[in-house]
Amino acid sequence: MRAPRFWGNPPDRPGALARLLAPLAWAWAAAARSRLRRGQARRVGVPVICVGNLTAGGAGKTPTVTAMMLRLAGRGVVAHAVSRGYGGRLEGPVRVDPRRHTAAEVGDEPLLLAAFGPVWVGRDRFAAARAAAAEGARAIVMDDGFQNPDLAKDLSLVVVDTAYGFGNGRVIPAGPLREPVADGLARADLVLAIGSPAARAAFAGRWPDAGPRVEGELVALRTGMDWRGLRVVAFAGIGRPEKFFATLRAEGAEIVAARGFADHAAFDPRILVRLEAEARAAGAQLVTTEKDAVRLPPAFRGKVLVLPVRLDLADWQPVDAAFDRLGLR
Repeated sequence: MRAPRFWGNPPDRPGALARLLAPLAWAWAAAARSRLRRGQARRVGVPVICVGNLTAGGAGKTPTVTAMMLRLAGRGVVAHAVSRGYGGRLEGPVRVDPRRHTAAEVGDEPLLLAAFGPVWVGRDRFAAARAAAAEGARAIVMDDGFQNPDLAKDLSLVVVDTAYGFGNGRVIPAGPLREPVADGLARADLVLAIGSPAARAAFAGRWPDAGPRVEGELVALRTGMDWRGLRVVAFAGIGRPEKFFATLRAEGAEIVAARGFADHAAFDPRILVRLEAEARAAGAQLVTTEKDAVRLPPAFRGKVLVLPVRLDLADWQPVDAAFDRLGLR
């Protein structure tokens, strides 16, 4: 699904449609509070680190999960990721095996995360976390699930794309929020503000009470690829494709066409044929994201370059201190 344009209106200028949907948003917020109150959070015997957000899609959770797994690995801690497996058909719990699983089976994000450590998918997150603990995980890093009440969380990181913030500040369907900002921030241990220095400063000015904050930026991974002057047809089916296009431009690529698709979009063969023809006609190279690449047919992947990004934190100390408190050292 594509986010409605009015979801991005700043809180001080809500559109007419957002105001019209306010009663439904109130009902959604009430249901979210009730679900969290009724939930029976259970423990699996190892620390659970939840990487979540307050808005629907596109905040930077998956790069954050990757960064947490790598940071824990650097401490000698074997961490397993747990995901619902959005877009995949397997109910789980099942451990992801990139050699035999496809995105259609386990989802694109779990396949991407499996390059950095063990990953489990399961509609029942508690069952998936319990399976991971039984297989030797010293810590669980949960991709999403901040609003899920079934699995007890020992550290909750709320990720915010500072260029977007909390959108118009309203709850679904009047806005992008899964729950009211105040409710979510009250349960968060750390807020991870991701964006350029200018975007982070603007977010801090608009949301000064957004809790203990860690700041970072998604940066292109240095692979030896020189993007300067390269003519590209860029395509992305992520929460906010424009972020990917902006990163490409910052690397010096010349984007002759930018094609955005819905998050987790399945690429119909006819779409891929059109993209290839468009690139050929423009004398350009096809480029996409890591997450999109795992959804491409194997025969098509060799025709597409990938621009990977990684999370660069300004200061790891608050995260490291939280890991220390959990005994993850």
